[in-house]
Amino acid sequence: MPASPAATADALGALPEWDLAALYPAPDSPEVAADLARIRGDAEAFAARWRGTLAGHANPAGAGALAEAVAAYEAIQERLGRLMSYAGLLYAGDTTDPKRAKFYGDVQGKVTDASSQLLFFELELNRLDDAALDAAIAADPALGRYRPWLTDIRLERPHQLEDRIEELFHEKSITGYSAWNRLFDETIAGLRFDVDGEELTIEPTLHLLQEPDEARRKAASEALARTFGQNLRVFALITNVLAKDKEISDRWRGFADIADSRHLANRVEREVVDALVAAVRDAYPRLSHRYYALKAKWMGKETLATWDRNAPLPGAVTRTVPWDEARETVLSAYGAFSPRMAEIAGRFFAENWIDAPTRPGKAPGAFAHPTVPSAHPFVLVNYLGRTRDVMTLAHELGHGVHQVLAGRQGALMAPTPLTLAETASVFGEMLTFKALLKAARTPAERRTLLAGKVEDMINTVVRQIAFYTFERKVHTARREGELTAEQLGEIWLSVQGESLGPAIEIGPGYETFWTYIPHFVHSPFYVYAYAFGDCLVNSLYAVFEKAEPGFQDKYFALLEAGGTRHHSELLAPFGLDATDPGFWGMGLSVIERLIDELEAMEA
Repeated sequence: MPASPAATADALGALPEWDLAALYPAPDSPEVAADLARIRGDAEAFAARWRGTLAGHANPAGAGALAEAVAAYEAIQERLGRLMSYAGLLYAGDTTDPKRAKFYGDVQGKVTDASSQLLFFELELNRLDDAALDAAIAADPALGRYRPWLTDIRLERPHQLEDRIEELFHEKSITGYSAWNRLFDETIAGLRFDVDGEELTIEPTLHLLQEPDEARRKAASEALARTFGQNLRVFALITNVLAKDKEISDRWRGFADIADSRHLANRVEREVVDALVAAVRDAYPRLSHRYYALKAKWMGKETLATWDRNAPLPGAVTRTVPWDEARETVLSAYGAFSPRMAEIAGRFFAENWIDAPTRPGKAPGAFAHPTVPSAHPFVLVNYLGRTRDVMTLAHELGHGVHQVLAGRQGALMAPTPLTLAETASVFGEMLTFKALLKAARTPAERRTLLAGKVEDMINTVVRQIAFYTFERKVHTARREGELTAEQLGEIWLSVQGESLGPAIEIGPGYETFWTYIPHFVHSPFYVYAYAFGDCLVNSLYAVFEKAEPGFQDKYFALLEAGGTRHHSELLAPFGLDATDPGFWGMGLSVIERLIDELEAMEA
């Protein structure tokens, strides 16, 4: 029988809930009302002052005025970001609360209306002559500070449309893809799963797939499949609408490949991603196929059911990790790398920047939200006391540290492309894993940690590339017409079978498990960024282990850069190059060596 909620709570200790007052005191506070009232007027005043004038300032004499315009634009974006961050975080705390949902929708509507007045600015900047803009940038240090941002947005030029069409796309987003995102979130949060007579939300149900008791794992898997199956029509409709919405946008903007818009947003070349995907898919037999065959042998089975995939190994050393211990584990690992890193991460605990408990209606999974540079990031986790939850905490705090350091770049240049945004998170995980491994007291404990890390890496690399392959097949097929839930399930099973290998027996019900992956809905083709980050960090960590002189300083420089530099520039100081065909193989070999060590251990 599962532990009672009270017993579980006692074992975990007091879990923190975030304090959003750094953004606003409350949804009905005068500060929120004042900023909502102000943003439309500020945006209209900005448009009245600068629309149609930028070409006249694209010269050395007008550079000061152009710098003034960019700074004013950044200030408005900061205020819009503060409002949306607050509304989004409040909503994530309980997506089933009608008051929070209404507040989120109202803020989103007003922010969209205000930002529509600002669309002209980047479009007009991108119509400036390159030589004239370069001369202005060179003439004024204040404008020169924004060179990385100005260079970055000009990459979007080939895909930008006429101003009124851009405005229409922007305003319709609130009743288009954003509305379908919200429907997905509220549907997922509202689902209940009957596991042996116990009604659970999605996060605790997914958590049961890691239970030692196979009967509980099977019951949880069947509950997931049953509830997902009952809601297939909604999830299939959401998927079809969003895939079509993306196809329309891509066609109008002239993107050649279904993932090119994501590659552009990530500032990574399609060829680099294709090389990553090819390397990982080629490695499936050496990674996931090999590991799951080994795991099946250890579990005394010829094949594993899907609900066995993340099960603990026989004899695994497992226990509930109290929150205070998780905090100390992560901070100690961070501190051993750099006291500065631990100091920044420590603020998340000390100043209530983390929301840790599981609650009905709370957004599932985990994330770190950067908010705006004038405030600070917030971290959401659903902490249940497993070693994996400690690793998740380390992952999200890595994001948080990165976001704090990048914040000095300002609202326009702090955001980091997704491929590099996973660097600090995965690096933080690796530091924590190595610390746990070093502290292991027995071979059984070491094997448990190694197996957990291999499974996490397979989930981060193999599983995410399989997700990317699924998305490519779905978006390609959607161009020929709507896809039924059965067709979506068939595509899902085909990519899962390829990636998991013959040691995993895929049974009835698993064809519905595509339904709950939020990245497919919120950020199409996001998922390869996890594999990119994991392989990159494996290579980066290998450099660190060689005691590379000045590594910490170079690492912090990478994080502080935010979105101001291309991945090639940021990796060069470490002697790494993602365009090198051998780069991805080097990262994947780290996972292979961990499996080698597991194979060499006594069962």
